[in-house]
Amino acid sequence: MKSDAYKHLFVAENLMGPNSLRILDALLEEYTLSLAAEQTILDLGCGTGVTSLFLAKETGATVYANDLWISAEDNRKRFAAWGLSDRMIPVQEDANCLSFEKEMFDAVVSIDAYHYFGAKEGFFAERILPLLKPGGVALIAVPGMKDAYDGRSRELLTPWLGDESYMFQSPRAWARFIGEHPQIAQVRTWEMAAFTQPWEEWFQTGHPYAEGDKQHYHSLIEPYSCFVGIMVQKANG
Repeated sequence: MKSDAYKHLFVAENLMGPNSLRILDALLEEYTLSLAAEQTILDLGCGTGVTSLFLAKETGATVYANDLWISAEDNRKRFAAWGLSDRMIPVQEDANCLSFEKEMFDAVVSIDAYHYFGAKEGFFAERILPLLKPGGVALIAVPGMKDAYDGRSRELLTPWLGDESYMFQSPRAWARFIGEHPQIAQVRTWEMAAFTQPWEEWFQTGHPYAEGDKQHYHSLIEPYSCFVGIMVQKANG
């Protein structure tokens, strides 16, 4: 996997949950982004920017790295240290009111973040679709429920997630959330194969949150949850 070259970044200071680089790598194995330097990607919910770094280096495109919780200035310093300030632009905005121009991006990518704001019908068509250029693609990966447990996240995951359990939805549910729209050419949602490695590498960081997650891994996380892949292609015309 291409993410093997980034193992030095698999540390508590960079990761905010299951290894986002492994999840992104698996997503890009399903759908390759063949972009050029003049093309643009929005990394929505980028955290500390490790996924933005991967996108910038592996696609060659310019990446707008947006996160609500991590300051743009902190990410700016990180990007400078990585030597990619010219192709990684830090932004700190709420996904519900992004200020980007319409049809600005060739791709929108979001890893382990979209479920915090996008798990509702109409959100994608209203907030994300307008940002994509005609023919552009959105590639999203979120933690969710296996289809076999569709609609049971509150029942099964509340001991682990508490009030946030509702955000874990199945591929079937995510297809409903994305919905249909005249400008959407194709939607696919699926249970991603990537699972064990992202979680194990999160546990290896020793992050306090990782220690908490580890207590529920075998009893709740592994049996019922998965990472949900979402691909949305915008129509060309």
